[in-house]
Amino acid sequence: MGDIRRRGVVALGVTGLVAPLTLALTTAPAQAATNCTTQAGPYQKQAEKFLGRPVDGKQSAADCRAIKAFQDTHGITPDTGYAGPVTWGVMDLVSKQRAAGNNPNKDGRCPVNKGRIACVNLTLQLSWIQDGKKVVYGPVPVRTGRKGYVTRTGLKKVYWRDLHHVSTLYNVPMPYSQFFDGGQAFHSVGLSMWNPPGSHGCVNMTTKDAQTYWSLLRTGDDVFVYGRKPGT
Repeated sequence: MGDIRRRGVVALGVTGLVAPLTLALTTAPAQAATNCTTQAGPYQKQAEKFLGRPVDGKQSAADCRAIKAFQDTHGITPDTGYAGPVTWGVMDLVSKQRAAGNNPNKDGRCPVNKGRIACVNLTLQLSWIQDGKKVVYGPVPVRTGRKGYVTRTGLKKVYWRDLHHVSTLYNVPMPYSQFFDGGQAFHSVGLSMWNPPGSHGCVNMTTKDAQTYWSLLRTGDDVFVYGRKPGT
């Protein structure tokens, strides 16, 4: 992916999810002048419960405002307050990420015999850095490859770091790039980590997290990617 001279690949595109992409985004019904739908979506009750609203499965003005605010925060469009599959997919993922708590490797999937290693759980869209069994940073939410551009799994190594990288394929900045697999890299983006549908293969991070990864990782450090991103 990208020019072999720079091995750049961007994860910006219409990129990150987190919602089941196999489910088409349902077009919201007719909307009020406030750009807020008056009709309940197929995941109305689930959305109400997630947002701490009264769970009755009926769309109220307050329900719509709460769902719309969630959509705006997470880069979900259209942001009409309609509880469709994409919106619920993001809510469900956020819930699972929260449940992972401070012990993201409790299933032991990421190797603990490699010393310092960056782990990426595609299923939960989480990443962290551990040293042996000790988590030294994270877990943090990430945004990985969408369908057709999946982030490849397996044990890899950081092979090249470029603080001010610019993708030669998409001509967009990729700050704090740390490449680990044929053009796929950790790097920061100015988007929500839950903004669907996903990157073009890179592991997107917030600027803060990408800066910390830059300070903690070195060329030659291991990276382990496993699981499967919802919808890919």
